[in-house]
Amino acid sequence: MTNIVNHWIGGKTAEGASGTYGPVTDPATGAVTTKVAFASVDEVDAAVAAAKEAYLTWGQSSLAQRTSVLFAFRALLDAHRDEIAALITAEHGKVHSDALGEVARGLEIVDLACGITVQLKGELSTQVATRVDVASIRQPLGVVAGITPFNFPAMVPLWMFPIAIACGNTFVLKPSEKDPSAAVRIAELLSEAGLPDGVFNVVHGDKVAVDRLLEHPDVKAVSFVGSTPIARYIHTTASANGKRVQALGGAKNHMLVLPDADLDAAADAAVSAAYGSAGERCMAISAVVAVGAVGDELVEKIRERAEKIKIGPGTDPSSEMGPLITKAHRDKVASYVEGAAAEGCEVVLDGTGYTVDGHEDGHWIGISLLDRVPTSAKAYRDEIFGPVLCVLRADTYEEGLALINASPFGNGTAIFTRDGGAARRFQLEVEAGMVGVNVPIPVPVGYHSFGGWKDSLFGDHHIYGNDGTHFYTRGKVVTTRWPDPADAPAGVDLGFPRNH
Repeated sequence: MTNIVNHWIGGKTAEGASGTYGPVTDPATGAVTTKVAFASVDEVDAAVAAAKEAYLTWGQSSLAQRTSVLFAFRALLDAHRDEIAALITAEHGKVHSDALGEVARGLEIVDLACGITVQLKGELSTQVATRVDVASIRQPLGVVAGITPFNFPAMVPLWMFPIAIACGNTFVLKPSEKDPSAAVRIAELLSEAGLPDGVFNVVHGDKVAVDRLLEHPDVKAVSFVGSTPIARYIHTTASANGKRVQALGGAKNHMLVLPDADLDAAADAAVSAAYGSAGERCMAISAVVAVGAVGDELVEKIRERAEKIKIGPGTDPSSEMGPLITKAHRDKVASYVEGAAAEGCEVVLDGTGYTVDGHEDGHWIGISLLDRVPTSAKAYRDEIFGPVLCVLRADTYEEGLALINASPFGNGTAIFTRDGGAARRFQLEVEAGMVGVNVPIPVPVGYHSFGGWKDSLFGDHHIYGNDGTHFYTRGKVVTTRWPDPADAPAGVDLGFPRNH
């Protein structure tokens, strides 16, 4: 009998009641291994109601209580990191080392949440007028929601809820229906760590569940990571319903390689950043811009390295890249490569015919490398979200910069050079939210915030870091005047000398 992934509401498993289920597939075999319950509007309402009730006490709990739970959760998550990674590999397909890295990056944000006491310190100005003080404090919002993507089923939720609950909010998570098990296991660990029932809830589903969270009057804020069209929809819809929104969208991250760069280092970086996690990450480098005469040599170095990548099941320790999440996504990625030559691209490597012996029904695709890609090509314009790297040519730094800044996306970017002055100019002039200098995937550490510009972010706040704390709290300013004790009414003696 097929296993069922159910919801987690009010501190316990809640069996799906809608009668609607979605398939969960092992991408390495193509076999449906599990089905996941899809929530009805009533089930979403039940999760929000549980979170609202829990907020009555959790929102008033001490910082010491909240952080003690998070410290306990961190220890459990660390102890179970291998188990969580195995769940990710089974449903997403990424190799085990990538899955372990995902959990490790999520742990960084739990670390930050454990130290939230420093982030939540307010400000005080005394004697702004005679016996008048002004204090600024931050308070939680209430029930908040997270809607997360398939490509990082543990890390992206961990970017959201630890900070949200550390600030005193309660949380409803709607993870991707394609790989839902990691989220439920995390919920169980939170409960084991002592998190009160209802503070963290998980509902699975499709657009029905998402739309109900976006319109529910008791949901005060929504965090989202996914594609740009959906991010725009989330932002527009939730904002129209009066909610605070941070919606992180898609990307087309460029890597500018100047003529003075270490080409071996640049090629190593391009291969790992383009093909790691099978390209299914919003911080992947999907476009290399080669400046000057280095293009031919750089492309050859990338090709040599890419051809050596071992593709296979994520459970095989020798595999360096796994399959794509679904057959439909695999076919969509392949279509960009199959149509590339007709759009003027030089196809250096074509991975569309790749299969793995013994796993022929898996969602396999090999490495693809496209050179001299025109900016009009679909492979350049669209976020492919697969192991396809485009190389473009530019004569000068200025031309390369203008090409990058013309992109509608502005998530991350990188420059490879030995020239500090050029790097400094680039980090100031490029229109992107995260910049790497000789670093191909500039994902910030937990205490700096993650987020892009332009069509890569909708809303005012980036995720985690200081922005995360500000997103999940709202400011309040208190102005206070107390009479001096010496001015107490006649007949009341507080032991203070009269000053008049």
